Amino acid sequence: MSGNISGGVRAAKTNKKKYGRDFYQRIGALGGTKSRNCGFASDVVGEDGLTGFERARTAGSLGGRKSKRGKA
Repeated sequence: MSGNISGGVRAAKTNKKKYGRDFYQRIGALGGTKSRNCGFASDVVGEDGLTGFERARTAGSLGGRKSKRGKA
């Protein structure tokens, strides 16, 4: 049944069976490398001296630190 967790698990299992175990890794890599808008996969060095991947990594680590709960 689509639209719930068990349906998603079954769909993922079917995709991996049909297209190989690395199916999701391959389509994710394709999407990132074909990016044309200087996104996360960009090798272009921006004004801040970082590539798109480095910038995304920095932003993610900042957000992760801010979202951690403090002492109760």
